[in-house]
Amino acid sequence: MYTPNTPRTPEPGAFPGVSGISTLMNHDLTPFLDEWPYQPGQLTARIVRGLDGSDKVQVRLDLGILQLNADGHPAGNPPPGYPSLLEYLEDQIDAGRDGAGREGESDQRRQLTPEECRQLREEAVQYYHRYLALLVLEDFDRVVRDTTRNLRVLDLCAKHAEEDDDQEVLEQFRPYIVMVRARALASRAILDDEPRAAIVALDDALDALQRHFVDAGLPQAFEQSNEVQMLRGMRDSLTPKLPVSPQAELRERLRQAITHENYELAAILRDELKQFPEKG
Repeated sequence: MYTPNTPRTPEPGAFPGVSGISTLMNHDLTPFLDEWPYQPGQLTARIVRGLDGSDKVQVRLDLGILQLNADGHPAGNPPPGYPSLLEYLEDQIDAGRDGAGREGESDQRRQLTPEECRQLREEAVQYYHRYLALLVLEDFDRVVRDTTRNLRVLDLCAKHAEEDDDQEVLEQFRPYIVMVRARALASRAILDDEPRAAIVALDDALDALQRHFVDAGLPQAFEQSNEVQMLRGMRDSLTPKLPVSPQAELRERLRQAITHENYELAAILRDELKQFPEKG
């Protein structure tokens, strides 16, 4: 089983001439933190170019700064040969092997141990911090990528965890992740001037949330869900922006022609409307 590397504090005397904490350079972060002040009650994030040339997501916290890789593994410590622990465990399950690589029994499926589920949850938190910052930065494509990935974690645990608690503990977060993903998809479509595509994304998410609450035996919770209300509010704000259908436009012009007693134009518009097939 893969075990992430845990940073270890150097023992005193590990570095010649240095006792305990190194005093060879000033490690005080105060100037760096002062350059980017913390704003209480507000999530402040930015993307910077790292020393390795890749994008880094930084989040200003009250006690410092959280830095994550913008792409790939947020912390940069996945299992060797895999993008993250999730893909590693998915591969293990697909191959029917345990963490040591031994062939699993033909009549016994590979399951996730409580320790593996714990590590999956901890890794998912890293992706959560990243996609929340990316949402603030309006980097919607990366938000969709990370929320889709975390939904796979929920699905994997629900289907393959050994313990019932590990199967269920993450399900409470599904509505929120679905909502954030839909917001990102809809926002991306709005930027592309595609309000209809945005509404489709929101409707798909609302359908997914309804199925979630029904499957959980709580159908009444759908109407009470904050995530549902947020998605509906976003949908309602988009409805007036939908392009008007040719029929609707002609009917409005016909109404105005009759109001202004322009019966000649009204007759022409009626003829145009007759060209459209009747809806059954």
